[in-house]
Amino acid sequence: MLRTLAVLFVSAALLPAQLAEKANEGYRTEEGRSRVAQNLDNPDRVQSQKPRELIASIGIDKGAAVADIGTGVGFMIPFFLEAVGPDGKVLAEDIQQDFLDTVEEKKKERGWENVETILGGQTDPNLPEASVDLAFILDAYHHFEKPVETMKAIRAALKPGGRLALVDFYRSRTREGRDPEWTRNHIRADRDEFRAEVEKAGLTFERTFDHLPYQYALIFKK
Repeated sequence: MLRTLAVLFVSAALLPAQLAEKANEGYRTEEGRSRVAQNLDNPDRVQSQKPRELIASIGIDKGAAVADIGTGVGFMIPFFLEAVGPDGKVLAEDIQQDFLDTVEEKKKERGWENVETILGGQTDPNLPEASVDLAFILDAYHHFEKPVETMKAIRAALKPGGRLALVDFYRSRTREGRDPEWTRNHIRADRDEFRAEVEKAGLTFERTFDHLPYQYALIFKK
């Protein structure tokens, strides 16, 4: 009986990492990332994600340096550029070079002079130390396979008093048209578990708010 309980305990402990790996399956091939990119760049996402409202709720100063961690194909970049103005900067980080290639194409087409792309790693976004006023993670944190280690690296990139905004999906709530089982098998933990992970990495929790009925934001400070 004790052995059975021990096996169950170990399995439960591994579950979040296993879910993160499962969530990342679609990113492991060029074909899979191409499908993901189409979803990330869907024009309808502006209405469903409400990026301007989200940025207003977080609060970003003119001239700020923002790190868009897990930028994908750069969906949030034009909205960050609006917020920080010509004296600000956006560091667009991702671990997939083909996503960053798309961002570079947009830079040239749209004249994004104050955008810099950065190829990150699984546990380190490779951001310059103490360089960022706001680190922003949208719909990507549940993909982190080693979240505490990664968050420690992100903390190091924040300036003193810098903030982290983590925006993700409730595991306990389901979007309209989304299979609840998909949500449970894709989102590795819920809001409070994610908060605990980030606090373990040394950031101080400030506040939380619901951005959408199925999505929340957690704000932390260094």
